Amino acid sequence: MPITPVKKKLAAASKANPLLTEWTTPFQVPPFDAVQTEHFLPAFAAGLASHNAEVEKIACAKSKPTFKNTIAALENAGRLLGRVSATFWNLSGAHTNDELQAIEREMSPKLAAHWTAIAGNAQLFARVDDLHARRAALKLDGEEMRVLERTHLELVRSGAKLSKKAKKRHGEIIERLAALGTQFSQNVLADEKAYELPLPTEADRAGLPQFLIDAAAAAAAERKSKASHVITLSRSLIEPFLVFSTRRDLREQAFKEWAKRGERGGKSDN
Repeated sequence: MPITPVKKKLAAASKANPLLTEWTTPFQVPPFDAVQTEHFLPAFAAGLASHNAEVEKIACAKSKPTFKNTIAALENAGRLLGRVSATFWNLSGAHTNDELQAIEREMSPKLAAHWTAIAGNAQLFARVDDLHARRAALKLDGEEMRVLERTHLELVRSGAKLSKKAKKRHGEIIERLAALGTQFSQNVLADEKAYELPLPTEADRAGLPQFLIDAAAAAAAERKSKASHVITLSRSLIEPFLVFSTRRDLREQAFKEWAKRGERGGKSDN
């Protein structure tokens, strides 16, 4: 079987990129120790190219649509992109930094456009629509019937039946929403990172269990704060502080700051 251009590109890209190689880690979890920020954009590009090729193969097949060659094939397509995406969003959601956030801003509209293009693929939808119309005669089991019906419904809801002009406008809206949603969440995160409530005295730390006192001290050290202990708007600090602190005045102050994330004015105002 000849090697396709996509496979050649993937083979070349995978040589130095752990996101594109086979994972031998326990339970095949991502090799986070080997993954660097600069690996993500090339890995996303490879994942998108691979998924596009898989979808195109399904859509352009000359054989009559069957559950296996269309619906099951769609379900199994995009594994590389899914693996890269899962690793990236895991990191960006739990251990982000400025570089990851820049990638998030770049990739969110691109990923939105990618999925919108799949939904707008007329040849692909024609095959799914054909199966959906014949579903009663296909002798599918309950699980297969459910997957077929959901796939058809999701494509329709994603614009598969729109006119060409309407599909274009729909895609523009989805991309814009993706960009705005990313900016919104990053603005909230920026306000979370910017705030700290100093707890320099034992009276300020009244009612706090030892684990939270230790965490507040670690947060102060990490931020190189002038105070010995600080509470940030990180959920792991603000939520237990609101639960355990017996200082009503400080709880009120912290809660108001939590509620104002993204509406403080300046660059991070939503």
